[in-house]
Amino acid sequence: MTTQFRAEHVGSLLRPQALLDARAAHAKGDVSDERLRELEDEAALAAIALQRDAGVEVFTEGEVRRGTFMAGLMESLGGLVPVEETGGLVSWHRAGMADPTPEELAFEGAAAGGKLYQKKAMTSTEAAFLAKHAPGQYKITMMAASMGTSLWQPGISDGVYPSPEQLLEDVVRLQIEEIHTLFDQGVSWIQLDSLSYMWIIDTELRDKFTAMTGLTAEQMLDMTVSMDRAVVEAAKAKNPDATIAMHFCRGNNRSAWMGEGSYEPVAERLFGEVGVDRFLLEYDSERAGGFEPLRHMPAGRTVMLGLVSTKTPQLESPDDLRRRIDAAAEHVPLENLGITTQCGFASTASGNLLTVDEQRRKLELVVQTAQKVWG
Repeated sequence: MTTQFRAEHVGSLLRPQALLDARAAHAKGDVSDERLRELEDEAALAAIALQRDAGVEVFTEGEVRRGTFMAGLMESLGGLVPVEETGGLVSWHRAGMADPTPEELAFEGAAAGGKLYQKKAMTSTEAAFLAKHAPGQYKITMMAASMGTSLWQPGISDGVYPSPEQLLEDVVRLQIEEIHTLFDQGVSWIQLDSLSYMWIIDTELRDKFTAMTGLTAEQMLDMTVSMDRAVVEAAKAKNPDATIAMHFCRGNNRSAWMGEGSYEPVAERLFGEVGVDRFLLEYDSERAGGFEPLRHMPAGRTVMLGLVSTKTPQLESPDDLRRRIDAAAEHVPLENLGITTQCGFASTASGNLLTVDEQRRKLELVVQTAQKVWG
């Protein structure tokens, strides 16, 4: 278990425009598979260099090979059919700016239209590249299997999976197999990205989810905790020394958010029952509530405070960051805290509304703050 890293970022980084253009051309058949792979490798190397120069010590590829943060799992599965995601169930908002249009947020999602199976392992490609090129510790990020509820859609999925719970059983099994494969490749750090708990802490989203699935908040929490715990326990059984982390935010697409609410409704069960080593928790705005829910954090866990926003280019005050770390330390010992960004810089390929240089300064701020607080 790795706990000494005090500065981290969630995973995704802004994609070069040349890569975005090539991916669009590839979809039309105008760019070959080989050329797209070359550009992805170049973007991954640039992402690694950016992290190294900013002082980050836990590396990712920046998720540059993915269409969205979910693609590591979703693009590896067969049995899915494409659906356009325009946020029909949710409302997206920007702080201090006009809310985005549905067209700006649209991306290709997926729903289970057949029995799920593993088609390819995208994360294995990332792992092999990072093992060769990362100058230090690296992690593999992936959508938590508990988010598989997003793959269940009435009229598409219910002919194969009558309920979301049945679909989730297959997603959990396939994710465990994928993690075991990554361990066999030498990966020692896995990060599960989960927004499922947001559907419980945000009352508006909770009501919509209940209307769609018939699940109450209590049933949703039971199911989500159970699925996440099963994945973590299986990973630890395979490699007890691996670092398993979980990131939890409130939506991140083109600098917009879709949920709000304190961790309190889920904190006791999430922190107490899902045995990850590190929690990366959004805390960059009042929408996340206070640090009080951290009182439920078991001893020995590392809490990475997501105090630096990836949604805006404005740099946070170093003094304010240190004051907020001190406030969190009233609930979790300082030696079990660290600092991270609140989410990725590009949870979807088009990325948030800031420049690569502004992104670098955000990463540098995370590292510099960690150095001042923990040395």
